[in-house]
Amino acid sequence: MAAMAALGRRWRELSRAMGSRGVQESSAEFAFVERLLPPSRIPEPPPHPKYPTPSGWSPPAEAPPALPYFVGRSRHHNLPVYERLAKGNRRLTQLRRLQGDLWALERDLRADLGVQDVQVNEVTGSLLLRGHCGAQLRAWLLQKGF
Repeated sequence: MAAMAALGRRWRELSRAMGSRGVQESSAEFAFVERLLPPSRIPEPPPHPKYPTPSGWSPPAEAPPALPYFVGRSRHHNLPVYERLAKGNRRLTQLRRLQGDLWALERDLRADLGVQDVQVNEVTGSLLLRGHCGAQLRAWLLQKGF
């Protein structure tokens, strides 16, 4: 206990001796630090003269389509369509970031694309389709305005 009291006294003596020579904040120099920090969000993509771009990217429609479901974009502004292999050579396509009536989306997929095996997961807001049909699904989503 005595050591703590001595430490406190020593701290007070040092802070009185330093006076105004303590820590100073300089907002002018923070601009140099800001250059080194990563961006806090992905910037909006720049406008292009024509779409799709050479990489195949297209922006969403100006207004979202009037459908009972919505397909959001990923944080990099891409369509959330993912193809993968499971258990050897079982090909799957996953559509994520879904909101609204997922069962209506499933019906539209079955009618328009002819997809037979679709698994709806309402908890995660995703659909799992059998087969690698990512290219057809992306084209269908772009045609719908997503």
